[in-house]
Amino acid sequence: MFDVKDTDFFDLEDESFDTIVENDITFSGSIKIKKPFMIRGKVNGKIKSESDLVIDTGAVVNADMTAERILVRGAVKGDLVGSKLIFVTASGSVDGDITTAKVVLEPGCSFSGKCTMVKNENEK
Repeated sequence: MFDVKDTDFFDLEDESFDTIVENDITFSGSIKIKKPFMIRGKVNGKIKSESDLVIDTGAVVNADMTAERILVRGAVKGDLVGSKLIFVTASGSVDGDITTAKVVLEPGCSFSGKCTMVKNENEK
């Protein structure tokens, strides 16, 4: 149908993530991380990643997030900033503003907010 670049993080296995917040964990506070990060549980606060961030199916996140690429399969309430890509799957929902170079909203997802697309400094 169509090809979206920078979506190889769909293929990442659990072993690709140094840190996973599992579905039986609830965390409140600020998170700063440099490597790929997956959330399956509940997180409240603020998240800043220098790599990929995956909000997995069933996860509930109430946080503003910044990362290179963000994949949303669960529920997010907060503003998202992705320097390269934000991808919301059919099972995902975002209640907040999106700022990114590329955005994909799959049919069936839920999005409430405004979307601002910015030019990636590394692309010509």
